[in-house]
Amino acid sequence: MSAFWSGWIIVLSGLNIIACWWLIRWTMKKRAGESAQGDVTGHVWDGDLQEYNNPLPRWWLWLFYGTLVFAVIYLILYPGMGNWKGILGWSSHGSQYEAEMARVHAKYDPIYKQYAAVPVAELASKPEYKEAREMGKRLFLTYCMQCHGSDAAGARGFPNLTDNDWLHGGKPEDIVKSITDGRTSIGMPAHAHLGDDKIAKLTQYVLSLSGRASDQAAAEEGKQLFTSAGCVGCHGLDAKGNQALGAPNLTDNIWLYGGSPKTIEKSIREGRKGVMPAHKKLLGEDKIHLLAVYVKSLSNQ
Repeated sequence: MSAFWSGWIIVLSGLNIIACWWLIRWTMKKRAGESAQGDVTGHVWDGDLQEYNNPLPRWWLWLFYGTLVFAVIYLILYPGMGNWKGILGWSSHGSQYEAEMARVHAKYDPIYKQYAAVPVAELASKPEYKEAREMGKRLFLTYCMQCHGSDAAGARGFPNLTDNDWLHGGKPEDIVKSITDGRTSIGMPAHAHLGDDKIAKLTQYVLSLSGRASDQAAAEEGKQLFTSAGCVGCHGLDAKGNQALGAPNLTDNIWLYGGSPKTIEKSIREGRKGVMPAHKKLLGEDKIHLLAVYVKSLSNQ
């Protein structure tokens, strides 16, 4: 940070503390003609209740002054104003957190490393590698359950990882890539321009693809729209999707956002776009390897 901006921050911080002190002194100052108990403000409720401009309680006033004193002492002792390092010389580098993390890495990294050379498919299936799957499960419960649930069955908008239905592929290398780099699908574009009638017919066709109850006449017209509206570009002529694009299979009766007619209509009309965040920097290759092992072990449940 340049000397100018550092000085600007220091001056601004100091002026804010002074302004707070001046403001409380100004508001506490007794005005000419004002009684010791304060005056009526003029606000009246129900004909009898009146609001008084009473002075602040002394305990509150001294507490406020105490926070100002604390702010001054803190900013002198610790860094926080521009390039000022604080007279104690404290730094977030080499902190207690980093020391604790160093001890954790020294203890657990060798354990992660011993499984790094074993293929994901082998660790996910062989009984002797149960410990590796348990480690992957603990990592999952720490970093992944917030979206996919503690049982990995997902939620609306978050994929079920136990059903062997994959938007971007279920091979070990696909799972590793999804966790490492994340996924941002090209998205389901909005088709509101088609109008309610065509969207309703497309919905009936989509319902019919998975063998669900549908209006057959409307579904037939929807089949033609499926091609003319460009749906085949992502979902394919057979509507079985495209993992390279993250386009779902519409024939398997598995629904990421819900399969009710109203939900399908909403997906067609407004579009959908899911994002899986990247975990490469957060976890590193060895932890991602074990996470992929656990996810792969779930995929046939």
